[in-house]
Amino acid sequence: MARRSSTTKGFKRTATLLGDRIRRAGESRGFAVSRVLTHWSEIVGEDLARICRPVEVSYGRSGFGATLSVLTTGAQAPMLEMQKEQLRARVNAVYGYNAISRVRITQTAKTGFAEGQATFLQAQGTREVAPPDPATVTRARAVANDITDSDLRSALERLGQNVLSTSKE
Repeated sequence: MARRSSTTKGFKRTATLLGDRIRRAGESRGFAVSRVLTHWSEIVGEDLARICRPVEVSYGRSGFGATLSVLTTGAQAPMLEMQKEQLRARVNAVYGYNAISRVRITQTAKTGFAEGQATFLQAQGTREVAPPDPATVTRARAVANDITDSDLRSALERLGQNVLSTSKE
């Protein structure tokens, strides 16, 4: 039997090495930090998620409450500063107690140095999408026609429509 060669060459992903430690540290403090990061738009709402994103949850030496660091652009910082308490209340509502005692706002430009670049959610419904060309739809359906799983077939049809429509531009 042939032995499969490793593609990682002895290295492991950082997420696999640190994931358990980060989770345990967050749970020992009373809540899972990753939930704030992964469900940000659901926790704070689409309006706030569009202008900011969480960066870090840090704990003070006294152990009473954590500080949530939030990244935003310089233009949105004054608006976010006025909504700090609302932001803190929404995050704490998810956990059912005052897990976050302070919110710190960090500003950056949308473009700039690599570590300072910020990407925020785009406003939904602001970009108009033209309907696909009927010939493109027909070609994409023909390519995915032999797939028996309906979900996979529709996903491949959408992918084909996207690829075929962008190759013309």
